[in-house]
Amino acid sequence: MDRREFLQTGVGAATTLGALHTGAYAAGKDTTLRVGLIGCGWYGKTDLFHLMQVAPVDVVGLCDVDQQAAQHAAELVAGRQPSGKQPPLFGDYRKLLSEQKPEIVLIGTPDHWHCLPMVEACKAGIDVYVQKPISYDVVEGQAMVAAARKYNRTVQVGLQRRSTPHLLEARDRYVRSGKLGKVAAIDIHSYYGGPREYAPVQAPPTTMDWEMYVGPADWRDYRPNIHPRAWRSCREFSNGQTGDLCVHLFDLVRFYFDLGWPNSIAATGGTFMRSADTNVNVHDTQTAIFDYDDLQIVWNQRNWGENPEPDYPWAVTLYGDKGTLKISVWQYTFIPRGGGSPVTVKAVEEREQYPEDVAHKETELFAAPATRAHMRNFLEARQEKKRPVADIEHGHISSAVCIMANLSMELGRGLVWDAEHGRVKNDDEANQRLARTYRGDWVHPTPDNV
Repeated sequence: MDRREFLQTGVGAATTLGALHTGAYAAGKDTTLRVGLIGCGWYGKTDLFHLMQVAPVDVVGLCDVDQQAAQHAAELVAGRQPSGKQPPLFGDYRKLLSEQKPEIVLIGTPDHWHCLPMVEACKAGIDVYVQKPISYDVVEGQAMVAAARKYNRTVQVGLQRRSTPHLLEARDRYVRSGKLGKVAAIDIHSYYGGPREYAPVQAPPTTMDWEMYVGPADWRDYRPNIHPRAWRSCREFSNGQTGDLCVHLFDLVRFYFDLGWPNSIAATGGTFMRSADTNVNVHDTQTAIFDYDDLQIVWNQRNWGENPEPDYPWAVTLYGDKGTLKISVWQYTFIPRGGGSPVTVKAVEEREQYPEDVAHKETELFAAPATRAHMRNFLEARQEKKRPVADIEHGHISSAVCIMANLSMELGRGLVWDAEHGRVKNDDEANQRLARTYRGDWVHPTPDNV
């Protein structure tokens, strides 16, 4: 019996992580969680608000290098807290952690700022909810796993596709039931986006600590439309769409099929459609293959031309010998092989139960139920001293594999991964690039120095 046959029999399904999605977390009558938020932008606030919907929370501190963003978040939090109080504001995460001593911290910063606050929080005895990808480079992720284990912290990663109701239904109804059949090829794709240009360099506003924003990353001058949200087109701060969109659905596939590390990662691509003198420095085209012996997972990114999948612009397609299963955050469709009517199921929304989701314009309504379930799972795991469904190690594997797709593309060769030793086999140059050099006085964490 191979891996996929085991998962499809129901024997494997009986012990799956799906059992964690029962909403079993229950706060004590007088239990209020002391929570801090690092990164007060779009998803930082969104995650915090969803946590406040499922548990009694006292927001004890907000941290952001953008004073205006922090103040706006404080006003919104005050409107949701029973106390009506605005939490204190911080420009340095270390002061928030040391002075406020939260029990839980949420990290919703740009990607290059995920590692250091997470490690510092673990050292301080704080449990963490950190956004994906967990790290900018591979060694950061290794250090984050080591910190969580060394300090015995519960760490949930914002890979909430593992907690998305219609995606759990698709897994059980078609993958684990055997209705999809044997799956040997999976396509993940993004046809989002187009060329983006940044405004000319200028001095940052007085309310923005740009030096701290760049932090340990390679220096990049301030341009007004990098912040907020467009930092993903800066290679200094992100791994582009591979680290943003591929990681979500690649992690979902790993979840569906109980996959660990691939044997190898090979990618090609680059910046093919932007002009040579563009100030945007992430790729717009990429094809990557993640090799799992009897299962090939392919990632395709194309940010130009017509979208061939209007209903599935960012999606994963599972090709089975009994049918095809298309999956996105908005819906899934099963197409039986050899005829028969396709079955489409839309994502669950809970706008009636949570009207504040609609009031907060930045809420992704399709993702809100998933994030609430993900938060409940995090709190349950914390309460019961077990690992959450998107534990930091799962987040590390999914993030690191996507990071290495970029590394393979940049080096122009495939990478054979040694999972036991956390290294690329027979490739000194690739191994040297598993950790970037930190800028200034910042010290790059490793598994040995956390």
